[in-house]
Amino acid sequence: MDNKYKSNKNIVYSCKYHVVWCPKYRRKVLVDDVANSLKELIIEICNINQAELIELEIMPDHVHLLVDVDPQFGIHKLIKLIKGRTSRELRSKYPFLKTKLPTLWTNSYFVSTVGGAPLSVIKQYIENQKTSQRG
Repeated sequence: MDNKYKSNKNIVYSCKYHVVWCPKYRRKVLVDDVANSLKELIIEICNINQAELIELEIMPDHVHLLVDVDPQFGIHKLIKLIKGRTSRELRSKYPFLKTKLPTLWTNSYFVSTVGGAPLSVIKQYIENQKTSQRG
């Protein structure tokens, strides 16, 4: 996984991204069933769009994603699909999200290519988010 290259018809690539985004007003709504449903949806969306989900951590007020995406598909398109579909489906399934928030997600997100630090370090950082937030 760390140095594995992928290919499509035209390109051999390794495009890994660390992405973070938050609910509107940084509300702590990504808990319990909402978090579980969000995780399932993100896994499904990544699988449908041939994006390799390397790591995923859902915090009450933000999401960390480590994903490998075909550069012709693009990270922006993937995040737009994830945020759009998860907002629609979660707000439909959990009506309290509609009363707490005008939209589920903020318009913005953080994205960084993963190249400078070894992938294992980034993956460990994301895995440790849950434990570092407790206490």
